[in-house]
Parts: sequence; structure tokens; C-alpha cells
Amino acid sequence: MTASQAFFQLDERIQRFLWVEQWEELRDVQELAIPLILPGDRDVLIAAATAAGKTEAAFLPALTHMLAKETPSLVVYISPLKALINDQFGRLERLCESLEIPVWPWHGDVSATLKTRFHRARQGVLLITPESLEAMLCNRGSAVGSIFECITFFVIDELHAFIGNERGKQLQSLMHRIESALTRRVPRVALSATLGDMQIAARFLRSDSNVSMVVAAATGATLKILVRGFEEPSNPADQLGQEITERAPIEIAKHLYRSLRGSNNLVFPNSRREVERYTHLLREQSDQARVANEFWPHHGNLSREIRTDTEAALKRKDQPATAICTNTLELGIDIGHVQSVTQIGTPPTVASLRQRMGRSGRRKGEPAILRGFVIEGAIDAQASLATRLRLDTVQMAASISLLIEGWFEPPAAHGLHLSTLIQQLLSAIAQHGGLQAGAAFRLLCGPDAPFNGLSKRDFAALLSHLGSIELLTQDSSGLLLHGRLGDKFVNHYTFYAAFMGDEEFRVVAGGKTLGTLPVDQLLTVCQRILFAGRTWLVEDIDDTQKAIYVSPAKGGAPPLFSGSGGRVHTRVRQRMRELYESDAVLPYLDAMAQRHLEEGRSSYQAISLSERWLVDQGSTGLIITWLGDSANEALACMLNRQGVPSSIGRLGVEFEKKERSLDEILDLLGDIGSDVIPSTDELLAGAKNLQREKWDWALPLELLRRSYDSSCLDVAEARQWLGRIPGEPLPVGI
Repeated sequence: MTASQAFFQLDERIQRFLWVEQWEELRDVQELAIPLILPGDRDVLIAAATAAGKTEAAFLPALTHMLAKETPSLVVYISPLKALINDQFGRLERLCESLEIPVWPWHGDVSATLKTRFHRARQGVLLITPESLEAMLCNRGSAVGSIFECITFFVIDELHAFIGNERGKQLQSLMHRIESALTRRVPRVALSATLGDMQIAARFLRSDSNVSMVVAAATGATLKILVRGFEEPSNPADQLGQEITERAPIEIAKHLYRSLRGSNNLVFPNSRREVERYTHLLREQSDQARVANEFWPHHGNLSREIRTDTEAALKRKDQPATAICTNTLELGIDIGHVQSVTQIGTPPTVASLRQRMGRSGRRKGEPAILRGFVIEGAIDAQASLATRLRLDTVQMAASISLLIEGWFEPPAAHGLHLSTLIQQLLSAIAQHGGLQAGAAFRLLCGPDAPFNGLSKRDFAALLSHLGSIELLTQDSSGLLLHGRLGDKFVNHYTFYAAFMGDEEFRVVAGGKTLGTLPVDQLLTVCQRILFAGRTWLVEDIDDTQKAIYVSPAKGGAPPLFSGSGGRVHTRVRQRMRELYESDAVLPYLDAMAQRHLEEGRSSYQAISLSERWLVDQGSTGLIITWLGDSANEALACMLNRQGVPSSIGRLGVEFEKKERSLDEILDLLGDIGSDVIPSTDELLAGAKNLQREKWDWALPLELLRRSYDSSCLDVAEARQWLGRIPGEPLPVGI
């Protein structure tokens, strides 16, 4: 430590603790962060790889700052996960005990006695989730100023998990409301391993100030990757839509069993259903071999006890364990050493893949290992264009190539998030015992506030609408209060979460429910969807009942709803196109995956997709844009507005020809590209299922459309593409 300047800036008691713990040196991120955080006068953003020491980079200087003060101090650590709070409590407890600083874990599983003790002390380190912080502001509103009177820092962990979603907007609002109650700014320190654009992340942390940034250099760990291809023989489902036994998952499970037994690993399929499938298959392998089970499930629908058992199995040093999981194990829960990460199917995003890879290769000198598995269908006379192009293999290869280059998606921080505005308005009224409309606007929508994109006129329209549905009422003095429904919602424990639990639409045909599916794009009447192995025509959509009414349809390649949680970025699709046009052998593909890549390239060349972008599929057409989902969805909206039923697909935009020729579609696209940009109301006039977030149902239609537009559509990129389209497409029959 003698060469470290930052070490000697720490409190002597912390220095002694580090010596006793036999720290040989501070990590790079700690050396850089300590001098910035120590004065307690600025916001700091820390980006470094998983296990790089970010937590200590924040807390060592924050605790030193606390110890230097003569008055009591409080650090509020905000985490996206209860399990992460429990982990951090274990990491901080010994250090803070030696410093005589209390540490207070706070979430739904913490006893009321411990919470009462914190309210008496109001100092130390508080570890809390946004939902618990929301409950505190709602239920102890008059005491907010005194509860947080001695706060010196907000520490936000896993910042990337908050940016661009309702929960992140809630977090911004909660910190702003606490600062408003204190009438002073509180320094914010944010930690993350995955930030595609530091400037966007900094603006999310504090929109109106300079944020000091610490970016630790990559460790340069060796990365070992192998993607295995599997092919599912052609075996279509019968007319009743019954599930056919699939062979490829069984073969993948056998391979995983042979490769993973005896070590700790994480396996990421792309859905809860697939987690259950592969856990079952792997446990069957163990039962057949009559050996102890090493394979454990982990996803959000499992009970806390089952998830805890899986985490405990991963932490045990005397017995290996592999978790088959969703993104619940993507974040920084301490699960000990993980030898490898497996991705089954295309990853939701490159950023997600990078976060997952951060779990492997954390020991010095050990490589990070990624195993990928891709299942493709057989190419026969009925094979779809997606199958012929081997889209899954090419998208997996594109994601990995971008990962190797160090690129991943920038945070999507441009949404209005008006659903959360409604929640925060109701919460602020509870906190203050009522608010004047002007005060509510300044608090939530003022220049420095989290919802500053909303005008006074729009805010007034929102208040009027909330009053009409009895969420709000106004007394004779003009004070905003909870209405009949508002009072009911706010006084229920589910109010504190800004996000909505996973919700799926029922698919109904002829009065019979076929099942449910997650819907991650807008739907319109006359659109086609694929479900239970068949193509269906959407006849009606009931947002209230969460139902899609369909009838059998034929032909074409309908859009798929994967529910994997990722919207594909334009950069990924552009890289896919580059791979199609290349003849390079990718060293991380096995023989089958490389064969699939070559088959995809051959189909790409046979259809001349390097030149052609408008494809005739009989009753339907396909516009191949190579754009991301947000731009494609905007283009689909533009076509829907012109009476052409359209939806996004894996390659671009699918549309119903409706007796139009491709030349007529081309002319129509030219008109759209040269026409005045439509308003949001015009663009989304035919869309029915815009209610995606928890409080969207309470928004007036105009604001609902604007909120959806801001989060899901990229009109500018779609218009830019329309300005570049070739003048003479060469129609191709598939």
C-alpha cells in the first residue's frame, strides 16, 4: 500500500481494517474514485467490470467522510434487488462494526423491530430498495426531512438496471423529493458494470450538473467462446396446436450435463418456461446416472425460498452447482466463483450478454468462458425466410462479435415514463397530506425535476383526467387529495412498485383460450401472429381483459413474440448484414453452427438481399430495413396509418398486401418519406395495446400515445431510412 496515495486518504481505522484483511493494494477503480468521493461535494459515476471493487470504491471514502464529521451521518445505498442488499450487508457489516457505524438492511423481509431501531437512530448505512424508500416517503411523509437530515450520500448500485425504465424514473423522483424536503443537494454515487454511453448515464444520475466519471480499464482477461449449432428436424405441430417433442433441447441438455458437472456455472435460456424445461432435463440426467443433483432453477416466479436455495448452492465450496436462470442472476449478487456462462438462444441484448459474461473468469489468471447454443429448423419446402437465413445463428454471431469489440447498447433514457408520474403524484400527495396543483407541478415537472418534459398544459390535462376517474379530487381551497380510487390504491402494499409484474395476453379463438403470450410490440386488428404452431389473424384486442381474439389464417411468416425482454438495436442488425456479406470463418462457431452460417449466407446471396429490400411473400410482403426494433415499429405505424396492416419482424416490417402490388407499396413508401411527419396521435391512431406500464390505464389517450412513442418508437431513424431507399426494388417471390 506504500505506493498508494488514495489509501492514506482513508480514515486510519479503515486502513487498519484493510491491513488486517491482508489487502495488498487498492484496485485501480478505488484509487481513482476515493479522491473524488471523499470531499462529499460532487456526484460520481463509477463504471468497472464485475468484481473490480466498485462497492469498496464507493464505501471506503464515504465511510471516511462520515467518520470525519462531528455530527451523525447517513449513507443511503439503493439496490435493485433484495438479495443484493443481503449480500452487501454481509460485506459491510464487519467493516462497519469495527468503525462503530450501524448498517441497516431494509426490505420486505426485514423485521419491524429493526426498522423501528433505524428510525430512532437515523444514522449509519441504510441499504434499501426503491420500493421500500417509496413506502417510507408515503407513510412517514411529515418526517422525511428529519429522517434524512444527516444524509451525506446516495449510493446507487447496478445503475444500468434503472436507466430507461419506470423503476429508474421512480428512483430519480424519490431522490429529488428527498432533496426537496431537505432543501439541499445530496451527492449521488452510482456504480455499474455495463454502461454503453457514459454521458447518458451521467445525465440520468443528475441532469443539470457535471458528474465526475471513473472508468476503470478492462482487466484484459482471456475470453473463450464456443457456439454449438443444433438442427430440429421438420415436424410441424398438428391442427390442434399440440406441442411436439423437440429433440434439440434434449441433446443440448445432454451436452450441458457432460460439460458442466463438477463445476459452478450459470445457464441462461431466454424465458422462465425454458428455465423449467432445461432444469427438468438436467435433473433427469442426474437421476438416470444416480448421482446427486447439481442443477438448480432461478427465476422471478419462483418462491424466495427456492431462489435462496439456488444461491446457497452456488456459494457452497464443498459441492458444485449450476443455476439455470433468467436475468435474475445477471446482476451483482455474490454467488461465488463461476467457471462458465451458457447462453441458449440469442441473448436479449449485447449489454445483457456482457453483464452475464462478467460472472465468469473472475479469478486471477482464469479465462471467462461462454458456451452458446443455437437451434435452427430444417430447411425444406415449407421453411420460412427466417429459417433459410438462419437468423438465430447470425444474430448470436453478431452479438458475440460486438461483445468482443467492446460495444454494447447505450442506455435508452429518452422515455417520458408518464405511468410513473401518476404514481409519484399520488405518492407526493400522501407525503405532504395534499398538494396545490402548482406545487405538485414544480415538484415533479419543474426545471430540475425528473418529469420536466411535460408542459403545464399537459399536466393540467392529466390532473383533470385523474379527477374524472376518481384517482384525485380537489377541495374548496384547490388542494389536490386522493380520490376514492386513489385512496384505495395508495393504501395497498402493491402501490410502492412503479413497475408492473409480467402480464400476458390471452389468445382466444372461437371462444376458446389457446393460451397466453407476452406481447412486446404494438398490435393492430388484421395483423397476423404465430401461436401454438399456427398463424392467426387478429380480429380484436381487449386491453381491459388482456385478450387477443383471433381466427385461423394462412400464408407468410408472421411476427413472433419471444418475451425475451430485449429490443434489437440497429447496430446488431447492421452487423448481421455484414456477416451475411462476409465469407469469413468465425472461430467461435462449431462445425454445425458454421454450416448454418454458410447456409444463411447462401440464402442471402440467392435472394440478392445485398441489393433487394422489398420481398414478395404471396399475400404478404416484407420490407428488409436492417434497422432496430424501435425504427421498424415506427415504420410499421406509418404504414398502418396508410391502411396497410403492418408489424415488426426479425428482418424489418411485415405487411399485408391487400391486393396492392409491390410497385404500389414502393410508391406509398416514397409518399410517406416525403410527407410531413405525422403527429403522435396520427401515428398511433390504429394501435390498441399501448398500455405497457402499471399506470398507463390512467393516462388520457393523447398522453398514453406520447408516452409510448417516447419509449418505443424511433421516428427519426425510420424517416432517415425512407430517404435512402432505392428507387427500383427487384421483387422476389419466396
